[in-house]
Amino acid sequence: MGEWEKVQEAVKFLKEKVDIEPEIGIILGTGLGKLGERIEERVVIPYEEIPHFPISTVETHAGNLIFGKIGNKKVVSMQGRFHLYEGYHPYQIAFPIRVMKFLGIKILIESNAAGGLNPLFSKGDLVIITDHINLMGQNPLVGENDERFGPRFPDMSQVYDEELIKLAEKVSVEEKIPVKKGVLIGLLGPNLETKAEYRFIRLIGADMVCMSTVPEVIAAVHLGLRVFGVSVITDMCLPDALKPVSFEEIVEVANSAEPRLTKLIENIIIKL
Repeated sequence: MGEWEKVQEAVKFLKEKVDIEPEIGIILGTGLGKLGERIEERVVIPYEEIPHFPISTVETHAGNLIFGKIGNKKVVSMQGRFHLYEGYHPYQIAFPIRVMKFLGIKILIESNAAGGLNPLFSKGDLVIITDHINLMGQNPLVGENDERFGPRFPDMSQVYDEELIKLAEKVSVEEKIPVKKGVLIGLLGPNLETKAEYRFIRLIGADMVCMSTVPEVIAAVHLGLRVFGVSVITDMCLPDALKPVSFEEIVEVANSAEPRLTKLIENIIIKL
């Protein structure tokens, strides 16, 4: 069975389960899954029930697809995502994005936990993603292209939607939620980086680093979706002041920032 047929089978299964055609897709990263609990009229479908859907192996990722409403907007939210470092192929990372597209979404909202490379950032900051650098060494569009998903050579000059960024900045002022802006770099992981690696990726223009998001966004742009992304800075990666950090500390900081992130994303969706 080809990728198109697998996507359509998953879409058919979900449409039979849920009487909601979502307008907006949301991906919730490490420590950020509670936004899914804010969705009203919720219908929760575990990933393992969905045909061909990957299964999240990261302990903080619940592994549910949640349908419902935020304000008067119909949404579908991934409560937990998939990473290349888990051993998944890039096309498996793209699969949920493609399913959400053919369920009806026009906008994809991304969140992640990221290490801060910009010395003006601090732990707990919310940073709007303005662009990205893919240093994962992999791409979900490699291989035969199916024009039903998108063009062979998608343009990446306007990856993160400028109108959505302006809306987020407006919401941040109105709701008194401080935000910063920056360039995200995606690395494969799962190890955190060395001092020399942090120095290198800062030198080439990155403000924060993560192990997700970038392949999802590439797939979303290929599909013609509008994309908005925000990172929570969970640890500082300044090579001359680098301290060891644990996964538990990263989750703790993400959890502390979650109420602000939830408020920001909720209000962006309501004002769309």
